Amino acid sequence: MSMPRLDLLANENAEAALARAREGQHDPVLIVGGGIGGLATALALARNGIASHVLERRPAFSEEGAGIQIGPNGTRILRRLGVADVLQPHVGVPEALSVRDGLTGAELARLPLGRWIAMRHGAPYWTAHRKDLHNALVQAVRAQPLIALSLGFEASEVAADERHVAVWAESGEAWTGKALIAADGIWSSLRALLVETQKPRFSGKSAARTVVPLNELPVDFQRNETTIWLFRDAHVVHYPVSGGSELAIVVVLKDQHDSSDWSAPVPPFWVQQNIPHCAAPLRALILAARTWKRWALHTLPVPRQWTRGPVALLGDAAHPVLPFLAQGAVMALEDAVVVADALARHGADVRAALRTYQQRRRPRVARVAAASRRNGRIYHLAGPAAVARNLVLRFTPAQRLMARYDWLYGWRSD
Repeated sequence: MSMPRLDLLANENAEAALARAREGQHDPVLIVGGGIGGLATALALARNGIASHVLERRPAFSEEGAGIQIGPNGTRILRRLGVADVLQPHVGVPEALSVRDGLTGAELARLPLGRWIAMRHGAPYWTAHRKDLHNALVQAVRAQPLIALSLGFEASEVAADERHVAVWAESGEAWTGKALIAADGIWSSLRALLVETQKPRFSGKSAARTVVPLNELPVDFQRNETTIWLFRDAHVVHYPVSGGSELAIVVVLKDQHDSSDWSAPVPPFWVQQNIPHCAAPLRALILAARTWKRWALHTLPVPRQWTRGPVALLGDAAHPVLPFLAQGAVMALEDAVVVADALARHGADVRAALRTYQQRRRPRVARVAAASRRNGRIYHLAGPAAVARNLVLRFTPAQRLMARYDWLYGWRSD
């Protein structure tokens, strides 16, 4: 169903919800999307004393997901939101990042994580299963009296006036609030209401993911570290999750099959046949995985505007980031605390708050998106360029290489 433009308002369904709001009913911030960004926004708002209502399209939260890396800029926010203690038993805390040549297996660099990065940035570097992070957020949301949560709500219309915004679903439900935050992902149905933008464009690469119990793997893969293997036009990354009991594996490959499905099953031989010739230990790891899920990687330029009136986009709905810097979910966490702080500081002036949110976030996410694209190009170099990359990795002091990311991991919302 095509979405009406916000400045033309919606049809009588959302308009009726607006009329009820004018009669003085409860006025929370509406959040469309109950993923990491949406739930984090609700918690950040509650920390500022602001009520919210999370509207999730799915009838139930699923256990689907992949591994996720959470740098200090993300774990610092999780601590602020009150979910770090719940999540911590389920995370990995890798001591190092090992960068390896995919063909030979030779270690090109060993970069410090663990205690070093926690001391440098005042927060740890965690690796986790996405479902564990999501479960921790859901648990905190359900315990928070300032947050309402509705499942099975698929937004199809939006209307706004000077004081309220309403969202309506084809099921007949309609809710009103003082602001609406669209955190409904890269395929956001609400994005077209706000900005003239291209649809997400297929990057020509796909990622396949799996999780394998550590006790089923050779001892070489039971080290407490994140490892990345570099190839021409491909790379593999793996790290401990589930409290260190499992290994999450992600394989990024050239691919010509576009899809909006982020969790499509693929047979093991699809990964085995498409991965480049590689070092024997890595080949053994790939062969050990019995189930894989694939998602096509898409790009979308960071829009100049992702707020309009009392409505704003957040996370991947606003600015999807390629996964080559492991910052997609963390950017949603950063968005969450910034938009919540802006709404708290501006009080009743919702439009000014959302403009402030966009002004503060756009330069940051544009820089992260550019750095992610650059990392992807560096990972997938070939020939003399790959040789030069490997020499830099081998002979540059590890701490100096990591210090290049101080701008990323040292970010704070205040």
